Amino acid sequence: MKWKDVLIIIAIFIVALNLRPSITSIGPVLNSIRTDLSISSTQVSLLTAIPIFCMGLFAPLAVPMQRRFDYRLAVTMLVALIGVATFIRMFAASYSMLLITSLLVGFAIAIISPMLNTFIKLYFPHKVAAVVSIYSLAMGAGAALSAGFTAVFYKYFEEWPIALGIWGILAIIAIVFWLFAIKRDEGATLFAALSLEIRNPWKTKKAWLLLLFFGLQASLFFSLTTWLAPVAIAHGFSIVTAGAVLTVMSLVQLTTNALLPSALAKYPSTIFWLFILLAVGGIGASCLFISTNSAIWGGAMLLGVTLGGLFPLALTLPLNEARNNEEANAWSSMVMSGGFMMSAIIPLLIGFIYDITRSHLYTKAIYIILIAALLLTVFAINKRNNKA
Repeated sequence: MKWKDVLIIIAIFIVALNLRPSITSIGPVLNSIRTDLSISSTQVSLLTAIPIFCMGLFAPLAVPMQRRFDYRLAVTMLVALIGVATFIRMFAASYSMLLITSLLVGFAIAIISPMLNTFIKLYFPHKVAAVVSIYSLAMGAGAALSAGFTAVFYKYFEEWPIALGIWGILAIIAIVFWLFAIKRDEGATLFAALSLEIRNPWKTKKAWLLLLFFGLQASLFFSLTTWLAPVAIAHGFSIVTAGAVLTVMSLVQLTTNALLPSALAKYPSTIFWLFILLAVGGIGASCLFISTNSAIWGGAMLLGVTLGGLFPLALTLPLNEARNNEEANAWSSMVMSGGFMMSAIIPLLIGFIYDITRSHLYTKAIYIILIAALLLTVFAINKRNNKA
């Protein structure tokens, strides 16, 4: 591999690090935000629900932005928007400002994610799987870093606005690397009109099943990253230890993500691995009902295994179903847009239920329900595969 390609991959990695901390950093200090701002759990849940919903709502804007700007400039502007919105949290600690910054972050992430996917496909046509794996790994690393160190920053500075806003530093680093690695001619738009016949995913039952699966697995991920730390705190964990639980789950997720390609090479059945992962997740979620510290740690690790496998497999399902590249783009866009909007509901629902019940028993029950729904969806997908 050329040195220039290595620099570009490093730039992609650092840019991707910015796509999760502004969302996942909320979980470790959720209780502190709720107490200091005198808001309900439903209201604080909006801080993660809004950017997640935006990730689906604004994703279709990626194509027109790619056509209006080259990749170099477009990605730079979007990362800068993430950085500015994140830094604002450090100096404007009000609920309304947190909502506004969540909207801005969600808007930027929604557009930059498909743009990076397309850039990888165009620039590394023969190494797409490997580079996409690095890209996915970077997003997981960003989530793990923010899950673990937000609580540490909060304990050190004793201010949750600083603990949230400090993640804007990642955007500065990303912009520097991106502008250094990507030259102007390499960032030019590379669209070519295609005239292939494609199936409309919105009129295909299989595509709706894949959307449901993607939405459910994303719901499980964002529900865990938002509410697992408060669940651990309810079991008597300190805020730093609860953040560590979230970090361990994220690290296991990263490890599973890295090992999955080798596992698929040996046993290529996607459905087989989905059943295994969901069985592990069911055991992990059940552990959260046991009132011992070791059960919480064990449950978090098992759930990390499940999350680490579900996301990349959810991305590959529409690609495996598509008959050509244009159809792959259409199906992936439909699955991700609808799935992310769907996944914004569950974390919000958890906050609403907690406001009413003041108990995280229902939070843990929702984790079980999500895994059961995922199992049923996989059964339905497998049934349609057997009919095909």
